[in-house]
Amino acid sequence: MSTYRHALTGAAAFACLSGACLASDAHAAPDPAPPSDGAEVSSVIVTARLNPEDPPVVAAARKRLSETPGAVSVISQESYINREALALDDMLRDAPGVYAQRKWGGDIRISIRGSGIGNASHNRGLLLAQDGVPLNEADGYGDSQVADPLNTRYAEVYRGGNALRFGGALLGGAINMVTPTGKDAGFDNEVRLDGGSWGLLREHVAIARQSGDWDVYAALTNQTGQGWRSQSQQNIQFGSLNIGRSFGEDREVRFIVNGSNVNQEIPGALTLAQFQADPHQTAAANLASDQGRNQRGLRGSLRTTWRLSDQLVFEGAVYAVWKDLDHPIFQVIDQQSRNYGAFGRFDWDGEIGGKRADAFFGAWYRTGDMDSNFYVNNRGARGAPTSRTQQNAKAIDLFGEGRVFVTDRVAVVAGATWGQARRDYASFAVPGVATTFNLKADKTYDWISPRVGLLWQDETGNQLFANLTRSVEPPNFSAMTPTNTGFTPVRAQKAWTGEVGARGHKGPFTYDLTLYRAKLKDEMLQYAVTSSIPAATFNADKTVHQGIEAALDWAPAKHWRVRQTWTYSDFRFKDDVQFGDNRLPIVPRHFYRSEVRYDDPRGWFLAPSVEWSASDQWIDYKNTQTAPGYAILNLNAGWKVTPAVSLFLDARNLTDKAYVSNTQAAVAWTAATATLWPGDGRSVFGGVTLSF
Repeated sequence: MSTYRHALTGAAAFACLSGACLASDAHAAPDPAPPSDGAEVSSVIVTARLNPEDPPVVAAARKRLSETPGAVSVISQESYINREALALDDMLRDAPGVYAQRKWGGDIRISIRGSGIGNASHNRGLLLAQDGVPLNEADGYGDSQVADPLNTRYAEVYRGGNALRFGGALLGGAINMVTPTGKDAGFDNEVRLDGGSWGLLREHVAIARQSGDWDVYAALTNQTGQGWRSQSQQNIQFGSLNIGRSFGEDREVRFIVNGSNVNQEIPGALTLAQFQADPHQTAAANLASDQGRNQRGLRGSLRTTWRLSDQLVFEGAVYAVWKDLDHPIFQVIDQQSRNYGAFGRFDWDGEIGGKRADAFFGAWYRTGDMDSNFYVNNRGARGAPTSRTQQNAKAIDLFGEGRVFVTDRVAVVAGATWGQARRDYASFAVPGVATTFNLKADKTYDWISPRVGLLWQDETGNQLFANLTRSVEPPNFSAMTPTNTGFTPVRAQKAWTGEVGARGHKGPFTYDLTLYRAKLKDEMLQYAVTSSIPAATFNADKTVHQGIEAALDWAPAKHWRVRQTWTYSDFRFKDDVQFGDNRLPIVPRHFYRSEVRYDDPRGWFLAPSVEWSASDQWIDYKNTQTAPGYAILNLNAGWKVTPAVSLFLDARNLTDKAYVSNTQAAVAWTAATATLWPGDGRSVFGGVTLSF
C-alpha cells in the first residue's frame, strides 16, 4: 500500500497545481461562460452533463459513454485540429491514462494500463478500430500508421474492461475512431496545407455533402517529410469515402472505405552511449540495410444502425481488409493478408421490475489469412528466400452487459464475454535453406470474462463508479513465430482488474480520476535478443499493474483554460523466480502534461504546454539501467482570420532538449544494448485551413 500512498501524494500535488480543491462548498465558482465564437473545443473528459461547447455529434458520444461504469474518454477533432497532428500520439495526447509515444514516423507505442508493454513494434493488447472495423489483424496484431487524424471526427477511448461494448476482453481496452459523415463534418469543402521542420509537407482536401436522405464525405491526404534523423523519410497517402442513406430516425445504411499507402524509413534504436554522444544519429545496421516499412491497405465496411422499436436498436456491419507489406529489416518481410469479419449489437432501453434498465448484447466474428515470405536483405532489396509460411486466425466473441437502476441514482452493472481464438500455422521447406521444414501446427484458446460494477450519478451529472473485470489476451503470430520459423504455443495472458473513479463538473472544474489495480497471470512480455532480431516473447508468472489516471480542466477566468493530465503507472513482477519484484520497463511511473490556453474574443489563441516524464524508465527486466526522464516545452497558437480561414503555429521542444521518447526492453542491459529511441529536436510547424 506504500506505493499507493506515494501515488496519492502525487494526486494531491496534481490537484494543487491548478488550485483545484474539489471538495467545494456552496460558494463554489459559477459555471464559466461558453467561449466566444471561434474558440476551440478541447475537453476529452466524459461527463453525463452535455458540454455546450461540443458539436452535437461529439456531445452525443460523450453522453453515450457517460453510461459506462468505468474509465472512458471522447476526443473531438476540434481538440487537435489546430496543431500538427500527424499520428495517433498527437491525437491521443490529452486522453488520461493513454501512453502514446512516437518511436519513428507513424510507429507509435500505445499502451493503456501496461497493455502490450514489451511489444517491440506496432500494437498489441489494445483494440484499435475505425467505425468499429478493427485495425488489428484477426490474430490481434495491429498497425496505428494507417489511421489519419484528419479523417477522424472523434475518437472513443474505452480503458481496460470498459471495451466490452466492442466484445473486447483485452487489458488495455479499445480506441474507436469515427469517420466524418456528410452530416457532421462541419463544412462543405475543406482545403488544408501545413508543414515545417525536417521537410514536412502535408496537403489535405475534403468534401461533405447532404442531399435529401443521402450524405457523402470524401477526403484525401498526402504527406511527405525527411524526418529529424537520417533514414527517417516518409511518403504517405490516405483516402476516405463515407456514403450514407437515411431511412428515418435512427435508421441508416452506410458504406465506408479507407485506404492507405505508407512508405517509411526506419532509423533504428541507439545504445545509451550513442544517445549521449549524438541522439541525431542513425543506427548503422539500419542505414546499411536500408530498413523501412512500406505498406498498402484497403478497408471497407457496410454497416447499419436500425431502430427496431422504441426500446431496441440494432447496429451491425460486415467488413473486409486487405494489406500488402514490404518490410526490409533484419530480413525483407513480404506479407499479404486478408481479413474479414462481421459484428452485430442490440441496444435495449426499458424497465425490469419497474426499475429503469438498459442493456446491450451481440457477437463479433473475424477471420484472417496471411502469406508470409522472408528474404535475405540486400540493402533493402530481396535476396534469396529464407522462409515461407501461411498463418490463419479465427476468433469469435459473444458479449453482453446490462444496467439496472436500483435507485434513481445508483445502477448495478453486470456483463460477460465468451471468446474463442484459433491459430493455424503451416511452414514449408525452402530449397537450400536447412533451417526450414514442413510443419503444420495449431492452437485454440477459450475464455469467459465476467464483469460487475456500480455507477452513481447525481442530478448535475457527477458520477462515482467501480467495477471488476477479467481480461484475456491470446497471443498473436508475432509472439508465436517471431522469425517466421517454428511455432511456439505461448499461453494466453489473463488478468483481473478492479477500478474505482469519479468524473464530473464542479464550478470551473471538469475532472476525471480513476484508480485501478490488475493482477496478471502469464503476462506476455517481449525482449530484444539483439538489435537485428525480432523480439522474443515469454510468459511471466505473476505481475501487477496498478496506477492512477487523472485529468483536470480548470477555467480560472473568462477565455482562460488550464488542462492537465497525469498518469501514474506502477507495473512490476510479483515474486518472480528470476526478477523478484522488479519493475517492468518502458512506461515511466509519472507522466504529466499541462497546457494553459487563452482564447481571445477577436479569434486568436495562445497555448504554451509542457510534457514531463517525471521519472526515469527502466530499459531492462533486471533493473540495471534506466533511460532519463525529461521535460519539454511547446507552444501552440492560432488565428481564425475569417469564418472560412484559420491559421496555426505549433512549436515543439523549444529548448531543443535531447530526450528518450521511447525504449525497447532487454533482459539485462549492457553497453551494447540498443533500445533507445530519441525524441525529435526543436521543430516548428504551421498551417492554413480554408473551410467553405
